Amino acid sequence: MLDLEIREKRWALKAQAPKADAEALATELNVSPVLANLLIQRGVHTFEQARKFFRPDLSELYDPFLMKDMDKAVARLKKAIDQGERIMVYGDYDVDGTTSVALVYSFIHSFYPEVDYYLPDRYKEGYGISTQGIDFAADNDFSLIIALDCGIKSIDKIEYAKSKGIDFIICDHHRPGEVLPAAVAVLDPKRSDDTYPFDELSGCGIGFKLIQGYAQQYGIAFEEVQKYLDLVAISTAADIVPIVDENRILVHYGMLQLNAHPRHGVEAILKLNNLKKQEFPEKDGSVVLRYNLSVSDLVFTIGPRINAAGRIHDARHAVDLLISPNSAEALANSIRINEHNTERKSLDVKITQEAFTLIQEDSQFARKKTTVLFRPDWHKGVIGIVASRLMERYYRPTIVFTESNGMATGSARSVKDFDIYNAIESCSDLLEQFGGHMYAAGLTLKIENLAAFTERFEELVGSTIEERMLVQEVEIDADLTLAEITPSFYSVLKQFAPFGPGNMSPVFRTESVRDTGQSRIVGNNHLKLNLAENETTRFGIDGIAFQMGQFYPFISRRIPFDICYVIEENTYNGRTTLQLNVKDMKVR
Repeated sequence: MLDLEIREKRWALKAQAPKADAEALATELNVSPVLANLLIQRGVHTFEQARKFFRPDLSELYDPFLMKDMDKAVARLKKAIDQGERIMVYGDYDVDGTTSVALVYSFIHSFYPEVDYYLPDRYKEGYGISTQGIDFAADNDFSLIIALDCGIKSIDKIEYAKSKGIDFIICDHHRPGEVLPAAVAVLDPKRSDDTYPFDELSGCGIGFKLIQGYAQQYGIAFEEVQKYLDLVAISTAADIVPIVDENRILVHYGMLQLNAHPRHGVEAILKLNNLKKQEFPEKDGSVVLRYNLSVSDLVFTIGPRINAAGRIHDARHAVDLLISPNSAEALANSIRINEHNTERKSLDVKITQEAFTLIQEDSQFARKKTTVLFRPDWHKGVIGIVASRLMERYYRPTIVFTESNGMATGSARSVKDFDIYNAIESCSDLLEQFGGHMYAAGLTLKIENLAAFTERFEELVGSTIEERMLVQEVEIDADLTLAEITPSFYSVLKQFAPFGPGNMSPVFRTESVRDTGQSRIVGNNHLKLNLAENETTRFGIDGIAFQMGQFYPFISRRIPFDICYVIEENTYNGRTTLQLNVKDMKVR
């Protein structure tokens, strides 16, 4: 049996701002040079840029009509409404797709009744626009379909719809192929002929630009559009798109809404998962109750539960939850969603263990640069999660396949800096369909082509991937002493949020720290730490290091070691303190 655990992580210090530049900005903003360095790393060099970074403003959203085909999309939607056509809002079955559907459907339904939504069955129809969905539209007199988070490669499906007298507006954020589908309008900033200033919106973000454009064109108050930013925030976080530029504005205001006035469906999820409102003092001395959600809560609590509906049963359940009109209906829908998530977690554990076993039994695995696994009975709804877990453990480009409708259907995940979409595209002659991004993709092929694909994919990755990419990297933003971690330092650091790709929570390095004698192993191999820089210090700063109990024999001897970590708040028994969430450590 091979013991193939992840290799020692590589620490990489990001390029640091010139000392004079950091000190000048620090003086101008009245912050520490370390914080000024973090800002410069994020492209913030002036007071005005800092103002925009710390105070995102809805007035700085881009004009939706800068997006190619927006004028056509808005005009076609208006025509459908004016002529009393039935409109179908069609979306992918994941969290980005279901939030997109909830957003566009709710907006249109608020003033026009002849609209309904449709989500394909993951198992019967598969990803994207389906023939079954078009047939359903034709049989029920829908003449316009708004496709969200899918459709950019559905050339044949759009032609089929046209033959049925059905028009399409496509709102997608995936990479187009060489030919665009012949829809009435194709909204996708990744089009080669699109000059929209920002091309990293989520699918739901594209849907938001559509309703923003419609409202702008036809005199609907922006407030009627703004109230859907909570859905945009959830999709942006869960779909792991960069939280920069326009996304930063959208997520910032979406988070404000989620914390102050979450919609019934979201609040039901929060309550079922014991996330409670907290007291926050106001400037006038009063106290308000609101949630204190972060992007992490969207990624790890809300997102997975919304996703679970489409993974396990019917994605329509997720939309039903998100548009719940009252708390009673929301509670019923959230209980159903939670049950789906419990089932998802059970399948996840089972299939992940089976995947580990297959790897342990593969005598050639250690020599490979990729992980490609196939079992026909694996549940299609969780293979993406399993691929992520395998990638995290063995740290190599990974594809997990199962059988669906007589085909091998796979979910791919990649390591930092390696474009798995391009690698899959190079094998396109063996595939029936594929799509995705740099770090995540989906693909379908004939089972008889699977062996040839596996071999070619391994050869291609092996010949192009750099060895450094196969060692997990911890990017360090800056060096910091423990003495510099103060409440005032953290109060500014908090304003760097919302955190996510493109603006991750800063990782700091502190060298030569010691255990004060109070550190211990807790839970399932976690380290509860108390650390100091001075050998004689009795009480230091608290920290937590998940799954790092193996370091305890070393640090308990009071020998110096280096840590990299993010700073966070920890609330226990009503008391909130700063703690270090340690990402890695190196014993000297």
